[in-house]
Amino acid sequence: YMDEDGFIFIVDRIKDMINASGFKVYPRRIEDALYEHGAIAEVIVVGIPDEYRGEAPKAYVKLKEGQEATGAELLQFLRGKLSKIELPAEIEFRDQLPKTMVGKPSKKELRAEAKR
Repeated sequence: YMDEDGFIFIVDRIKDMINASGFKVYPRRIEDALYEHGAIAEVIVVGIPDEYRGEAPKAYVKLKEGQEATGAELLQFLRGKLSKIELPAEIEFRDQLPKTMVGKPSKKELRAEAKR
């Protein structure tokens, strides 16, 4: 995006972008907002097929040890931070999130899983 001073910022990789009802949704924005919640250790957001929107965001969340949170609680937390179109359609909690061979979060693996 371009700010009011004309500076251009790269928000996310284009291949990770979610096209929800014609709007461009950047998973990184959702991930950054979720990381602000104190219970979250790791999060990966990918686009999943959606009958109404074409694609919708889905958040895969790993909680910090000893922490608790519900999907409804996280959605409520996000409501003041994100637009309605950016809110995850689903939040799935996992004990571990997939990683690449170099230890980075593997969106590719979760995208493939979501399409099955």
